[in-house]
Amino acid sequence: MKLNDKSIQTKEIWESKGFILPQYNRSQVRENTINEPVWLHFGAGNIFRALAAVTQQKLLDEGLMNKGIIVAEGYDHEIIDNAFTPYDNLSVSVALKSEGNIDKTILANVVESVKTDNDGFLRLKEIFAAKSLQLVTLTITEKGYNLFGGDGGIIPVIKDDYENGPTAPGSFMGKLAALCYHRYLNGASPLAFVSMDNCSHNGSRLFEAVYSFAERWAENGLVENGFLQYVKDDSCLSFPWTMVDKITPGPDDDVAAILEKTGLEGMRAVKTVKNTNIAPYVNAEESGYFVIEDAFPNGRPPLAKAGVIFTDRETVDKVEKMKVCTCLNPLHTGISLFGCLLSYKKISDAMKDRLLQKLVQLIADEGLPVVVDPLIISPQEFVNTFINIRLPNPFIPDTPQRIVTDSSLKIPIRFGETLKAYAADDKLDMDSLRAIPLVIAGWFRYLQGVDDNGNKYEPSPDPILSPENTELSLFTDGNDISPLLSRTVLFGVDLHETGIAEKVIEYFKMMKKGPGAVRKTLEAVLKDSLLCNPCEGESE
Repeated sequence: MKLNDKSIQTKEIWESKGFILPQYNRSQVRENTINEPVWLHFGAGNIFRALAAVTQQKLLDEGLMNKGIIVAEGYDHEIIDNAFTPYDNLSVSVALKSEGNIDKTILANVVESVKTDNDGFLRLKEIFAAKSLQLVTLTITEKGYNLFGGDGGIIPVIKDDYENGPTAPGSFMGKLAALCYHRYLNGASPLAFVSMDNCSHNGSRLFEAVYSFAERWAENGLVENGFLQYVKDDSCLSFPWTMVDKITPGPDDDVAAILEKTGLEGMRAVKTVKNTNIAPYVNAEESGYFVIEDAFPNGRPPLAKAGVIFTDRETVDKVEKMKVCTCLNPLHTGISLFGCLLSYKKISDAMKDRLLQKLVQLIADEGLPVVVDPLIISPQEFVNTFINIRLPNPFIPDTPQRIVTDSSLKIPIRFGETLKAYAADDKLDMDSLRAIPLVIAGWFRYLQGVDDNGNKYEPSPDPILSPENTELSLFTDGNDISPLLSRTVLFGVDLHETGIAEKVIEYFKMMKKGPGAVRKTLEAVLKDSLLCNPCEGESE
């Protein structure tokens, strides 16, 4: 069995192997989409396939849509070459259920894959000129919105795009702005840009990036009068806020083996030159949330009928804060940092460790008093499900090492917002916090690259570890970390002003005392913590 258009026509063979096949005429859907595109997505990675593509295929299967998705990749073109083109743009979505069984669904709704190189950019201009286009979604990671270098200067390629205008942009955001301009020149039809990236107020960040180009080009006379207003007017271009929640690890060899046992060939993942792990399948947890501000000036697909929650911006903000600042991301970061230090290779294995269970529960307990309740999702139920079902799921091959990637960009949001809320509320006791200072201390200990057994490891990629960072030794050599604790860019607040800097320093020193010190520190700090609905078992 091979994953291609011809092979999946033998439905009885695929269905006998347990695959769920598309319930629509793919050839007709492809023709409809090419002629009148509705949905374009940038970022051909795993979360796109696991959430956006899976969601949209439900509408096709139920006859609620007759057009698919066009996907474009602007960062790593090998994803298109190796994971889409050889398979006729088909993918296998593997839903990993907590009880141990899986669903294997053939995703056939991606009908075209495009690179943002020269030829691909011409095709993208054709798509952007189409009045039928309703939404452009993006999964380009938090770094994709950064237009500035570490010293606050403009990244050179973006500076060139600012100065040269929309004719031949080199940066991704420059190309996106140029495509907006092309749409403006071809009728100025409305369009929604929907960021699915896990960063606060993602829609606003996307708008600010696009607008910065439009503004500079307008100032330099490089675009027609009216383009700047087109970008600013939310009845023309909208940038809705979203909250996306779906645990989607990289392609796992065990999942590939399961697929290959069915007779499906060529499922093994490969690593690109740009260090992206890619495969023709995506493995992800079964559950997930997709909440979107309902701001679509050119209409939208009936995504609510596939489980997407549409609401107003204020509610999206509350849901995002609930997830990112208290009920999920801080817990994920905490268990992953200590999971690395304690040499765990899977999140689910780390959750068998009673100390790490206590840590995760205490992080939640410290955050819940300041949680923002969005009303459409219960924070307590959300966090209980995450701790007791999602994190311990042994069939999710997620790793602590993946989660701790780019931690320096995540910590100020995932913990800084809770610290700000404690500082602003006289009824809350900042001195009572233990888990948050413990995690911050654990981050410094993790950056030393030595686990609790004394073995060296390579920390996951993080901007803080860039060779250009002149203070790198303060993070990695175990020197006095006190000066760093005042950096609001790192923690969202000045830890000295909050009063928890001394705890962070104390915990960090405790964890530096040699092999076994990390576990002993966890035992000492968490000794009075209680577990709610603890998982069975304990790892020594």
